[in-house]
Amino acid sequence: MRAQDYAIAKQLRERLSESIPLVDFRVFGSRARGAADEHSDMDVFIEVTSLDGSMKERIFDVVWEVGFQNYVLISPLVFTREEIEKSPLRSSPIVRNIMEEGVKV
Repeated sequence: MRAQDYAIAKQLRERLSESIPLVDFRVFGSRARGAADEHSDMDVFIEVTSLDGSMKERIFDVVWEVGFQNYVLISPLVFTREEIEKSPLRSSPIVRNIMEEGVKV
């Protein structure tokens, strides 16, 4: 991952953690691999303990603000701990890929 992308991801994680209890935060996709171009979005995996409507809205507001400030489109994938551990999502190829190749921030 490029240093600039890591700095943006770190800023996002820090902003989110001010008001949301994060379990896990990773960047995945082309930016995690260091293969992004200037038009690539930043894919982020956000795992929280629980999720309600106001928390989800807060996450998307912060994601938009940080992306806007840094001129990058950030695409969040948000899951709860229970979804990751107890739902069919746990064996999903995308989640498996994120856990194996995603860069923890």
